[in-house]
Amino acid sequence: MAGALIRSALRRSLSRTRHVSPVRPSAAVGLVADVYREVERDFGLLAPPIALHSPSPTVLAASWVLLRETLLAAGLVDRTAKEAVAAAVSLSNTCPYCVEVHSTTLRGLGAGTTGEAIAADRLAEVDDDRLGRIAEWARTAGTAPEPPGHPVPFPASHGPELIGVAVAFHYVNRVVNVFLDESALPGTSPGLRAGLGRMLSRYLGATAGGRCEPGRSLPLLPRAPLAPDLSWAAGARSTADALARAAAEMDRAGVRSVPEPVRALVVAELTAWRGEPRGLSRAWALDRVADLPRTARPAGLLALLVAFSSYQVDTSVVAGLRRHGADDATIVDVVAWASFAAARRVGSWMNDGIDVSRDPADRSGARTQRQGRAGSTNDRDAH
Repeated sequence: MAGALIRSALRRSLSRTRHVSPVRPSAAVGLVADVYREVERDFGLLAPPIALHSPSPTVLAASWVLLRETLLAAGLVDRTAKEAVAAAVSLSNTCPYCVEVHSTTLRGLGAGTTGEAIAADRLAEVDDDRLGRIAEWARTAGTAPEPPGHPVPFPASHGPELIGVAVAFHYVNRVVNVFLDESALPGTSPGLRAGLGRMLSRYLGATAGGRCEPGRSLPLLPRAPLAPDLSWAAGARSTADALARAAAEMDRAGVRSVPEPVRALVVAELTAWRGEPRGLSRAWALDRVADLPRTARPAGLLALLVAFSSYQVDTSVVAGLRRHGADDATIVDVVAWASFAAARRVGSWMNDGIDVSRDPADRSGARTQRQGRAGSTNDRDAH
């Protein structure tokens, strides 16, 4: 009964999505229906952060493949550690929605004090030393260190999976900040929210405690080579394959919906970026788009804000793009492309300091993992 109530409440929360109208589950067909079925099967409910992508079906598939194969799929790293990374990255990106969901999942997995400490930004109070060190790494690694080299509190062979989760949430946080409210739970009554929170914790914990077979979502997207800036993922087969396929689809979304001068501008800004905040004002973004062709400026403003200050995107920014004929699919494409461009830039420096060559035992473990996963994916590249 509790599970049915939670699933129903979160399905209804799709109506609270800002700026675009997600496809209702009853109206889903084709690729959207395929993704929705997988999300409910493996996540236990139709998660709004995934469903909001549905106006652009292939980007919907990419977002699900990215999230499933990094956070949910079984591998060398336990789900509790992955959830700690998800919550801590969400904290660093000021994404209260994702902090709430993933700290709640930690509580359901039996790590409630860890989830509470992360949610309150009191990482020093995490009573599990391993989870505390992993959360601190995830909390701070969104900024490139000077000199390069984040100390990492995990074996080298765990790097691809944990960085994969971090990159996925640097992506998801930006999208959620644009499209969703600050909470996944409906209602304003403290008593109601507390009760729903307890039910959500039990439900998500039970779902997260099961085994999620790696690679099952990959056939939703065509095969693609792993881009050089994602080579850090190569040690974990399903993580690397998911990132390669998702990145290729995000690139296609950029080509079809983001004007080339905007893509060039955002890439140039990201190349020079080291994770530092851009400030509370939009003046920097307005200054950067001033030299773009007039028709490209609305997309440029949205893409820059998404990449660097996603919390600053509001109705006026999206309306500027609407006035130039953008539909829901275009808006999802622009937001997804810019979010993923920023996330993969963060991933490019998170691998600093991880030296697999000095960890032969972990290399052996990674080989075992890859061999165990070989042949587990029944690719059908018809999409």
